[in-house]
Amino acid sequence: MSYMLVVKQVGNSKAFTEEEKRVSANRMERMLRFGASLQERGILVAADSLRSDEEGVRVVRRDGKLSFIDGPFTESKEIIGGFFLINVETREEAVEWATQCPAAEWSTVEVRQCGPCYDP
Repeated sequence: MSYMLVVKQVGNSKAFTEEEKRVSANRMERMLRFGASLQERGILVAADSLRSDEEGVRVVRRDGKLSFIDGPFTESKEIIGGFFLINVETREEAVEWATQCPAAEWSTVEVRQCGPCYDP
């Protein structure tokens, strides 16, 4: 079964101080090692980070009217920073991997099972 480990970060994009850049580089290295361990075990399907929400756009269609909302999305309390898509046997195994994700120390790692958009 496929599960997505969604890394949710508090706050919006902002300029980093030099200290924050150093901490961020250390965190990124830890995340890369975590991803490599998933890959070595043969359970990693995909993983990536998302660019700043300042570069994002929201697309909404309501009552036939299309609108676009450019980032940053100031009303958002959390932003999705990235994800790991893994293929494991059980929800418990996916949760166990989430507990080992370094991002759980500074963000939230949400575990979601993948499935069809609808049940026919």
